[in-house]
Amino acid sequence: MSDWKTTLKLVEYLDKDGAIDDKGIKKLTDFVAEAAELADRLGCVELKPFATSAVRSAVNAESVLDHVEKETGVRLEILSGKDEARLTFLAVRRWYGWSAGRITNLDIGGGSLEMTTGVNEEPDCAFSLDLGAARLTHNWFDTDPPERKTVNLLRDFIDAELVEPAQSMRAHGNARIAVGTSKTFRTLARLTGAAPSSAGLHVTRELTAPGLRQLIAFITRMTAADRAELEGVSASRSHQIVAGALVAEAAMRALNIEKLEICPWALREGVIFRRIEQGLDPEREIGKA
Repeated sequence: MSDWKTTLKLVEYLDKDGAIDDKGIKKLTDFVAEAAELADRLGCVELKPFATSAVRSAVNAESVLDHVEKETGVRLEILSGKDEARLTFLAVRRWYGWSAGRITNLDIGGGSLEMTTGVNEEPDCAFSLDLGAARLTHNWFDTDPPERKTVNLLRDFIDAELVEPAQSMRAHGNARIAVGTSKTFRTLARLTGAAPSSAGLHVTRELTAPGLRQLIAFITRMTAADRAELEGVSASRSHQIVAGALVAEAAMRALNIEKLEICPWALREGVIFRRIEQGLDPEREIGKA
């Protein structure tokens, strides 16, 4: 078994017209080539290559996919925002099981925020919003640390984007458990006192609304370099953790969530589970209800 990751942050390579620039295309192509080579060395018999928010929102998405395929032989599938949310929810449901009852899940990626709630493996509603930590950092922050006025304007923007999705989710009733997935939530939980990753997958980790508010007041006054010195914050993500924290706080507030439990499974595991189901039932496809 191998677990290999590379941070791409493709939303940082979107130009003013919303296209992934040449540098971003090269970075993506090199990554896919490296991943395909590794898979071949490990004897993988099947690849499930997919792209999410950054490519999904790029105006030149198809030409980017064509270039990657021409150079690597691998054709990336663009996963819709709704499918990204649904597959992440599937992973969360499998982690907690049926006895968890209604689950509300939040996932903050680099390009988007996914929000779901449901009592089965298929959520009752699923939303994907362009409120990813890297995207908001790229679009809003041009000083380090960010200016307080800008932080407040971004808060207002996030709140406005969340009004309708939050209203739809609240209409389904309160969740028995509220969950956060993704590296952003794991980092925020660690910064507010949760156990480190070295403690293992099965240690309960939580993120509370009061703890998050205190953290935001602290990190918004720090530079990215200073934030990178905090335990649990990687240098590659220190610049975007402020935006991620603002999204997390706003989403929890909009949904009246006071505490999130951090789930170690997310989109990757959801894709794997759905593929296993396809093996049992060839008629099922990713994204088909």
